[in-house]
Formats: sequence, structure tokens, C-alpha cells
Amino acid sequence: MAEDARFEDAEEAPINLGALDQEDIKILSAMVQDSVFPVTEIKWDAACRRLVLLLNRFRWEYNEKAKRQGQDVERVQSLLVFENVIKVASRGVDRTQKNMVLSVLSLEAEEAEAAENLVITLAGDGVIRITCDAIEVTLKDVTRPYLALSKKTPQHPV
Repeated sequence: MAEDARFEDAEEAPINLGALDQEDIKILSAMVQDSVFPVTEIKWDAACRRLVLLLNRFRWEYNEKAKRQGQDVERVQSLLVFENVIKVASRGVDRTQKNMVLSVLSLEAEEAEAAENLVITLAGDGVIRITCDAIEVTLKDVTRPYLALSKKTPQHPV
């Protein structure tokens, strides 16, 4: 019987990063830019004060190597986990539209009075605002990388 493929069998190691301040959030933002995810992969657990997104993340860290070697670009499923969450609000995100796919443009930290706001800006004017006691965010790859269906690096007009 054949074994399932494991991420550890790939050339690069899976991403497992944490963010505890605004500077760390800038790094995570670069890593999650152009991630896509269905609206059904947003999990808010108010009792545990945790928000989890299961992203199909573009592997920016592999992009240059893929170009140099003439290989196709990749995506990987990753968990983006927010801890210490007080509340979550959104605009342009209709949770009843089960087929809606969201695309991450950026993740930013904004200081607020007596709390921290983390803002995920989505393509199409969507926004998810996460209010936290303190910044504690992790990004962890949870599957093996796979070929990006478009076979293209995301491009943005300047």
C-alpha cells in the first residue's frame, strides 16, 4: 500500500511563523498576499477567542526558484490563526454565499484604544477586522505544495 505524500518529503520545509507585533504582521502579510479561500473556511470560536482561516497560499518563497528552474509556481494550504480575539467584523463577506471565494490583498495591524486591530483587506473591497487583546498570529503550512491551477504568478497593477 502506498503512503500519502508528506510535506517533509518536499525540498523546502513548511512555513511555520508567528507574529507578536506590527513588524511581524508585515512579514505575514507578504506571505499571505494573493492567498485564496472559500468563505466556508473561516472558523470563529468565540469561546476560545480564536479565528482560523484555511488559506490556499501562493508560495512566494518558492516563486523565484521556480522561475529560474522553469518550473510551475505552487500553492499550499496554510492555517492563519488569530489568538486573543475579542471580536470579528467584516464588510463585503457574505457567509451565506457558500461558493464565495475570497482573495487576500494584505494583512495590517492598527493600534486601537486598549486593543489591537488586525485588518485583512480582500479583493473586491472586502475587509475582515479582528480586534484582539494582543497580537498573536501564526501561519502554518498544513499540506504538501501543489501546482497553482493558473500556473502564473499573481500580478497587480501599479
